[in-house]
Amino acid sequence: MPTLMVSVSGVRGIIGDGLDPNVLVKYTSAYADFIGGGKIVVGRDARITGEMVNNIVIGTLMAKGFDVIDIGICPTPTVLYTVKTLRANGGIAISASHNPNEWNALKLLNGKGEFMTLKENLQMLEILKSDKTEFKNWQHVGKLTQFKEGLSRHMNDVLKMKYIDRDAIRKRKFKVLVDCVNGAGVYCIPQLLREFGCEVIEMNCEKTGIFPRLPEPLPENLTETLLAVKNNNADLGVVVDPDVDRLVLITNEGEPFGEENTITQAVRFVLSKERGNVAVNLSTTRAVEDVAAEAGCKVLRSPVGEANVVLKMQQSGAVIGGEGSGGVIFPALHYGRDALVGIALTLQHLLEFGGTLAEMKKVLPQYFIAKKKIELGNANPDDVINVLAERYRKENINSEDGLRIDFSDHWVHFRKSNTEPIIRIITEAKNKNMAEELSNKYFNEISDLVK
Repeated sequence: MPTLMVSVSGVRGIIGDGLDPNVLVKYTSAYADFIGGGKIVVGRDARITGEMVNNIVIGTLMAKGFDVIDIGICPTPTVLYTVKTLRANGGIAISASHNPNEWNALKLLNGKGEFMTLKENLQMLEILKSDKTEFKNWQHVGKLTQFKEGLSRHMNDVLKMKYIDRDAIRKRKFKVLVDCVNGAGVYCIPQLLREFGCEVIEMNCEKTGIFPRLPEPLPENLTETLLAVKNNNADLGVVVDPDVDRLVLITNEGEPFGEENTITQAVRFVLSKERGNVAVNLSTTRAVEDVAAEAGCKVLRSPVGEANVVLKMQQSGAVIGGEGSGGVIFPALHYGRDALVGIALTLQHLLEFGGTLAEMKKVLPQYFIAKKKIELGNANPDDVINVLAERYRKENINSEDGLRIDFSDHWVHFRKSNTEPIIRIITEAKNKNMAEELSNKYFNEISDLVK
């Protein structure tokens, strides 16, 4: 079966096995019809199929009568930021994020420089179903503009962000090992760090677009990077995924800082500067609530997905937010997960903290997350989640996205997959053994339901 995954953020698949030229034309055309007209920003990550996909997308948009602003190889957040700053009508980021080399994707943006909302996506899918594709005649095709300044503008504005004292960071002269997995981060992260006065040690920073390891920045994929941080006596390690929306940190001791701690420390830093609401998704660590409580601030939770977090941030006027996968959203610059923003906030926080990154980790609230997934066979995932909701109805439950149950000493989040018959089980507790034991308990509980 060809692999093609359609979600609220767009469409992704394997090139040559589902995500083929006809599919790219079909989705780009439907998106163009949804936007209606005007100018569209297009940018791509560094993967080797990017140029081919880029040409098809741009050609299709021009054939639909759109003027296209091509910003080249850049992070996904740069596409979002450029749509916002140029006041374009929309944008397409060509990237399969942390998926391996053979994957690619179209990430679809609205005119605010944000991922399309669920409502907008459903409207576009209705257009897609109609299967009517009309193109302009030769007199009305769109124009193409190369805009190479997009990435440099994004970087420069990150350097000038609120609460960031670039000169003070430069004086500290952090020694940073950076691993960009040969992705779009190569084109900006080492330079950004040098602009902050850092001594930069580059690893997997070649402009090949070929990932030398599994690109998702999980600890099990970073064994060589962890060791290199320690062997080089770096103050910290900075790792980004191929499209640079997730920031993963490594301590000076060569240990994972923890993806959930990326957003936790960013929240603590921003709330030390201004009080306000915080928004994160339902699968993000409870540590965010702890550091918000220290500042007398409130945390609101959204369904999983960047667009959902952004919507919750806008509704609540949140001053900081994001996701536990290492995605920091700082609305003072723009509404999008952005590793460049995360790096700037981290360096300023570490400077003001005065200790090492390992010491900073120790003073953050300590939690442990265990993750499992269970295959359901012929069982309906909604039925399973409904039974669990009824079973735990007297507890503190949230059913906006699957089922999250908060207990005094832990929480668990059950989420069904949209692409396969499984339920994901995310459990967090105060220590690793407890988290894993509870995860096994819930796994067995569902197993008994689907027998």
